[in-house]
Amino acid sequence: MSNYRIEKDSMGELRVPAGAYYAAQTQRAIENFPITGMKPYPAFVWSMTMIKRAAAEVNRDLGLLDAKLAEAIIAASEEILAGKLQDHFVVDPFQAGAGTSHNMNVNEVIANRANEILGFALESTEKKPVHPNDHVNMAQSTNDTIPTAIRLGVLWRFEELIKVLNRFVEVTRQKAAEWDDIVKTGRTHLQDAVPVRLGQEVGAWAKAIERCIEKLQFAADGVRRMGIGGTAAGTGLNAHPDYHQNMVKKLSELTGLTLYTSDDLFESMQSMQDAVFFSSTLRTTAAEFTRIANDIRLLSAGPTTGIAELTCPPVQPGSSIMPGKVNPVLAEMLNQAMYHVLGSDQTVMMAGAAGQFELNVMMPIISHNLNEMMQVMIGSVSAFTEKLMVGLIANRDNTDRWLARNPILVTALNPIIGYNNGAAVAKKSLSEGKSVREVVLEMGLMSAEELDKALDARAMTEGGIHGSGGGGG
Repeated sequence: MSNYRIEKDSMGELRVPAGAYYAAQTQRAIENFPITGMKPYPAFVWSMTMIKRAAAEVNRDLGLLDAKLAEAIIAASEEILAGKLQDHFVVDPFQAGAGTSHNMNVNEVIANRANEILGFALESTEKKPVHPNDHVNMAQSTNDTIPTAIRLGVLWRFEELIKVLNRFVEVTRQKAAEWDDIVKTGRTHLQDAVPVRLGQEVGAWAKAIERCIEKLQFAADGVRRMGIGGTAAGTGLNAHPDYHQNMVKKLSELTGLTLYTSDDLFESMQSMQDAVFFSSTLRTTAAEFTRIANDIRLLSAGPTTGIAELTCPPVQPGSSIMPGKVNPVLAEMLNQAMYHVLGSDQTVMMAGAAGQFELNVMMPIISHNLNEMMQVMIGSVSAFTEKLMVGLIANRDNTDRWLARNPILVTALNPIIGYNNGAAVAKKSLSEGKSVREVVLEMGLMSAEELDKALDARAMTEGGIHGSGGGGG
């Protein structure tokens, strides 16, 4: 039995692997673009298949597609949506512009499986009833299906992303509440600063990600605008006048997603700004997680010669040569993951700017990078939350020790002894290794009773003027 079969397209005949559900155009793409060995993300396959499945039903109901053929296309699509035939979506993300090869890969797989359902084997040389272009791609173009798939792919995993981010916020809020009684040295410019509570510091991490979630939700609303029905250039050529409205309604029904019709199909095809804007909110989120991971790495530095106010849970040995070494590996992983997201966003931004006239031909890499950004962020933040944040420990002995040695406590005395005296106290404290309290008493600047009131570190974290009868003291 031959290990290949002959398939034909408008350019002629081509050998295709015998068991492949794709056909000639996909095979040409395989041969033309052997770039990375990567395949399309499941989110993209799901999105494109959902479009084909919806189109078959809409075109059938509009009286344009034979009911028998439509049912076969729908049945084949449902199998793919259930996870079957995934190995037959094989075109590299780096390919011809716009995504024609991606589109035809989906059209061919659905057509061949639909024909099988109708009784025509893959290797059959008979004329088959379901054609990838005439029927599976009816009323469609690469130019409106790919941008629609980009949007659907983002929305397919959006709630999963938000759930992961909310979980981080939940765990971080719990830590902030647990540690709200720990007063520690604040730090600005990587130098000692006025006291803060560890709960305040960590609670701000949670608030930062809450703000990122707000931005993501706002950006996702723009992604819900569907341009399906514009066909090749935005005019809707070869599509029924009701096709656009019916498709958006059907896609909403099938996916359970909130989707909107586009108020300008030309704009929806020319411009990738909704995708670029959503990508930028992923970038913003990545920047925040980078900052948080770096804070944890610094605060856990040590454990004997660094700040060591936090201890990361030991999840694996940290060295192949130094026994007992444990590293903040989850924070290091998160940094690398977020840098990858930042780089992917740069590609999306540049690709979004690279469209010309009625089409952006860089859509395949926009789609791939958005799916990759979501995959990386969902996986990395989830691991970081569950394997680091849940088990993160505060070292109260170290927070107390560093706070006691902090000469910047003198800041609270400024309203009483003045800035110049305060500076003199801080310098003497540092040079002689004495506490602020000891130096102030030696210099006769305040009484012990006044100092006890003014140097209440917990009270300093509440703001106000301390030790002079002012507000907050």
